[in-house]
Amino acid sequence: MRASLSGRLPNLRIVLRDLGRLVPTLVIAMVLASSVVALAFGELFALLPLGVTAGVSLAVAALLYLPFRRAGEAKLKHVLVTGAASWVLISFLGAIPLLLLAHAAPNVSESLAGFRDPTNAFFESVSGFTATGLTMAPHPEDLPRVFQWWRSFIEWIGGLGIVVLMLTFIASTGTKVSTLYFAEREEKVHPSVFSTSRTIIGIFILYTVGGTIALWAMRMDFWDALNHTMTAISTAGFSTRAESVGYYTAARGYLPTGIQVVLGILMLAGATNFTVHWELLRGRWRILWEDVQTRWLLLLVVVWIISLFVENLLLLPARSAASLSSFQAISAMTTTGFQTADVRPWSETAKLILSLSMFVGAASGSTGGGIKVLRAVILVRGVGWRLRRAFSPPSAVVPFRLGRKAFSEQEAEKRIEAAALLTFLWAAFIGLGVVVLLHTVSSDFTLGDMILEVTSAQGGVGMTSGITGPSMNTWAKLVLCLNMWVGRIEIIPVLMLVRSLFRGLR
Repeated sequence: MRASLSGRLPNLRIVLRDLGRLVPTLVIAMVLASSVVALAFGELFALLPLGVTAGVSLAVAALLYLPFRRAGEAKLKHVLVTGAASWVLISFLGAIPLLLLAHAAPNVSESLAGFRDPTNAFFESVSGFTATGLTMAPHPEDLPRVFQWWRSFIEWIGGLGIVVLMLTFIASTGTKVSTLYFAEREEKVHPSVFSTSRTIIGIFILYTVGGTIALWAMRMDFWDALNHTMTAISTAGFSTRAESVGYYTAARGYLPTGIQVVLGILMLAGATNFTVHWELLRGRWRILWEDVQTRWLLLLVVVWIISLFVENLLLLPARSAASLSSFQAISAMTTTGFQTADVRPWSETAKLILSLSMFVGAASGSTGGGIKVLRAVILVRGVGWRLRRAFSPPSAVVPFRLGRKAFSEQEAEKRIEAAALLTFLWAAFIGLGVVVLLHTVSSDFTLGDMILEVTSAQGGVGMTSGITGPSMNTWAKLVLCLNMWVGRIEIIPVLMLVRSLFRGLR
């Protein structure tokens, strides 16, 4: 026992040190930005909750970092555990201002009062940082501006990626930042991790500014335009309106088609690999077709739109079916979660189509969730490759190709096996979530509603059939938090964290 403990302590010190350096620093930076919003809108009551959040974050940083600041160098096993634990820790810290604001605000609406329940505040924080968008606020338009900002900002940060953003703060600390980087992103834009992170942040800011201006031009209020742009480019989906994007109709003086087009472009941009964005900014438009992931992302969006349109023709006029199917399909596939329609009355087949599109999700190296387009392509191509090998002569060489790249038999099998393993684990966690909802949610909701809700949570989507809300059973809230967590960090780091609690890091 003593030998086991002595073996675990060095690994634990490394994880705690990196948590203390990474998470509280980010929260404090977010508090400073949110304080500016509070002052700008005269919501001075928010300063104390934000100050308390900063104070708690400083205390956590000191307790975790200072005792272990001379711990050893982080390796991949430490990074995976740190990544999994960081999302939990930052969600707890991010829930503090939500909880305190609900008690400090002079005018407490029904939506704000719901956040006096710590489980609701934690759920909202997890949903934000995992860039999901399921919300405990039935009427977000009634929330204080600083509260709305905090929700949008944590989604913007969550979409960008905590690790990528924090590279600019920790690049000079001695940790091998490339290891930290590749726990969050799979590809680099530049040879240097630091320059890659700067470029990604720059692209994010560019789209945020451009999207805000474009939505403002569509007659959307500047505040709503900013918030919706932040949550669209991060493929997250929190809205400042109870009806989500469905609020912005012509009857209210907006240009709904223009708004949906702008948001559609932003959602697709957020769901696209960042290396593709870099090539596009350099004028290489052919990359949209040359890149295998982007090509399949766009093709699948068309497939889901047509499938939903055909199914919804049974219930809706052709024009409405086309408009609603197109927006919901793009929102689901990009794992954003904005809605222009209540999908609960839709057919079970339509809900299944949405669930499948959320399951596949966006491209790897993007802000989106799901199992990722690349893995889906590997699995589909893998089936065809296996069949070709089975029907070919033993001496025949059957290449496995992705785009223009051919892989050896050994490397192809490794990639197919990895994609199959993660897909199986994904399905298993969705099954767990559905079982819990079956025992905790009203029987008024169908099995299709529950599959959609759990897939939406794990895919980081935020589209809802109406199940998620402040009156949910606590166990239902917690299992959806689990689904959001494992979906955001792609399960393997979570399993590493659980294993380390029982057997240590070896």
